[in-house]
Amino acid sequence: MRRVVFNQKGGVGKSSIAVNLAAISASRGVRTLVVDLDPQCNSTHYLLGDDSNVPETDAYGFFEQALSFQLKPKSADAFVHATPFANLSILPSHPELGDLQSKLESKHKIYKLRDAIEQLAEEYEAIYIDTPPAFNFFTLSALVAAERCLIPFDCDEFARQALYNLLNNVRETQADHNDRLEVEGIVVNQYQPRASLPQKIVAGLIAENLPVLATRLSASVKMKESHNEARPLIYMAPNHKLTQEFVLLYEELEAGQ
Repeated sequence: MRRVVFNQKGGVGKSSIAVNLAAISASRGVRTLVVDLDPQCNSTHYLLGDDSNVPETDAYGFFEQALSFQLKPKSADAFVHATPFANLSILPSHPELGDLQSKLESKHKIYKLRDAIEQLAEEYEAIYIDTPPAFNFFTLSALVAAERCLIPFDCDEFARQALYNLLNNVRETQADHNDRLEVEGIVVNQYQPRASLPQKIVAGLIAENLPVLATRLSASVKMKESHNEARPLIYMAPNHKLTQEFVLLYEELEAGQ
């Protein structure tokens, strides 16, 4: 399974969702990999903490290698690092990753990540790809490489309007580059069930027959604490309400495969 977590809007919880689903997968004995393509490096810091500086063997190094001819290029697994958590590895991002974008585009390297993921899928049963908050080369590379697309959604009107453009970009990618890609569902994140506006917006999405997943993720300070400790929720607070919501989301996604 190769899943990309994608939204062009920032602050919707892409990294939190990617890492916590991956951590639940790993905690159940599944060999799991997180690929961080966001120059903000949130997933990388979340899983590696202060050990997140891995020069030359991160996503920057991987894509930089793709720009130059080498007789013996490093294999994809040379850019993967173990995390402190069993069964969970990461291909880390780098703050300067965005500097390579124009060169990669001009040399038509859009399939390099897909080829690497094909190799890594021989070792990892589940791969989660975290993307930048934009539709750019790295996001498109992730959509080309993935089988399923998970869309985080925070409940406001701006996010709802952006959702239609996002879905159009996914459909275009399906048509032009990856006919295996499926929209797995929309994850309603930071949900406040007692507030009328979130209820109204979510009901509107469902009325439009958009693939809204049944599980809702609550807003909680526990998520920030988890980030600060560099420990996914399943390891830091397994019995917390938000952790259990992530477990339900994971199980909903697994049941839909």
